[in-house]
Amino acid sequence: MLKQCLLRPQTVAFVINQTPLRSSHLARLGSTRRSLWRTFSSTNNNDDVNNDNKPRLSVAVVGAGPAGFYASKYLTSSVLKRIAQSTSSADNDAPPTPFAFSGIDIDLIERLPTPYGLVRYGVAPDHPEVKNVENDFAALFNKQGESQNSSINFYGNVDVGKQIPLSKLQSLYDVVILAYGCQAADKRLNIPGEDTLEGVLSAREFVAWYNGHPEFQHIGPIVERCLWKKKSNTTNDDDSTTETSISPARVVVIGQGNVALDVARVLAKGKPGLIDTDTPTSVLNVLKGGVSHVSVVGRRGHVQGAFTIKELRELTKLDKEGHNVSFVVRKEELEMGMTDASMEELKGPGGRPKSRIDKLLQDNALEEDAQSTDAEKSVEIRFLLNPTQLAPHESNVSKVGHVLCERTRLEGDPEKQRPVGTGEMEELPADLVLVSIGYRGMPLEGWIKRGPTGIIGTNIMDAKDTVKSVMNYLETSVPVVSVESQGRDGLNDHLDAHDVKAIDWNQFLRIVSAEIDTTRLRSKAQPREKILAVSEMLNAAQR
Repeated sequence: MLKQCLLRPQTVAFVINQTPLRSSHLARLGSTRRSLWRTFSSTNNNDDVNNDNKPRLSVAVVGAGPAGFYASKYLTSSVLKRIAQSTSSADNDAPPTPFAFSGIDIDLIERLPTPYGLVRYGVAPDHPEVKNVENDFAALFNKQGESQNSSINFYGNVDVGKQIPLSKLQSLYDVVILAYGCQAADKRLNIPGEDTLEGVLSAREFVAWYNGHPEFQHIGPIVERCLWKKKSNTTNDDDSTTETSISPARVVVIGQGNVALDVARVLAKGKPGLIDTDTPTSVLNVLKGGVSHVSVVGRRGHVQGAFTIKELRELTKLDKEGHNVSFVVRKEELEMGMTDASMEELKGPGGRPKSRIDKLLQDNALEEDAQSTDAEKSVEIRFLLNPTQLAPHESNVSKVGHVLCERTRLEGDPEKQRPVGTGEMEELPADLVLVSIGYRGMPLEGWIKRGPTGIIGTNIMDAKDTVKSVMNYLETSVPVVSVESQGRDGLNDHLDAHDVKAIDWNQFLRIVSAEIDTTRLRSKAQPREKILAVSEMLNAAQR
């Protein structure tokens, strides 16, 4: 997710949606770093069309996830196109339009040794078609050398803010783009039991764990204790479980976005349904045959659900695809959510996707107490329930055991309906609670552009907006070159001076080679067995 773009000259800065930074930020940048930034002139030098005498644009992109790769791709193409226009004119009678730079050098800086961000550590492992975008990102490095006017380097294992200050990057580069995503700070329910009971996790933590993120491996033992009634990390109460045993645990997922549905599907599928994915073997050994019951709970009705029909349809097909999972939705809850305002929402400008979801749910809805299939596992979507308390388990007061919910009704105009409590309460058994209601960003400087919304492809438009802002600024304020920015050389000097061991692209490819080594794989179809520890990644990078 793109945050903002900071340009080196004077105190100009761009937020990704082209809204200027707050005046307090501008004042702070100007007072502390003005002396470090080159002077830009608005006067074009039409006599200088010889690119040999011009500097190369140096760019640092912080974050090697989708946003960072897309920004690098589109900024490179835009600059190269502009350089070509500066040396020749489509109109033979008109002189070429001058441009201040002769090339572009991008340094992609990532905190982890591995790139790809949420593609590697956030996309559900049973969605390999989405993960394939990694090939497009890698192509940026595979094309190295095709143009003398551009280059891109990868600096993995470099933590901006700790190992190199943001202010240092701004002093070294012409342009700094912040594309580092969310660094934590999940949104909170603010209800009793949220912070005191074991077995209450954010969906973000759970997703990072089952995708093999090296900083979330501590989540595994917690999940294992919740699903299999383990009393400690080493003692299992039931030694009879096998790799396909179905956990008797009940899981409640709070929130109804696509991440919530992904989490429910992964829990239901378990090892048999994920065996040929890149889910780490250690995760599959915890999930085993899947979980007996998963409830996905939301405060509003199905018309207001944040999930898309693709993810919903996947849940409805689990049993037909042989995963032994029934899909349950209650007819009475669909009816309660169909207020006059909800009907208007279905008829409105954005109503078509919602109408398709409504039809799919209605087709799968059951009357109260009806049985769907003989499947041993189930995923149930519950609407119009607002969690008010997380209560402890009867046999262990330190662990979560129930989610107390209040029935809600919808009030308000179309697109503005809000859930209002009715006083009717319902208690949902829960051995594990996963909260999937979004997150709050923790930016280096600035703030998140659009929050926890969108998909991988949404970053394309964010990147194009950012690139447009950068190019507009470069066109309107052409630099008078006195001293070329240090850029990559300056970064290398800083890392060497502070003994920071960055991982370059070739070293990352060694990590990839280790992960796809056939001796690590559990099946021929498994794409890779991810390395789960940074130390092991660094060792693999040096081989």
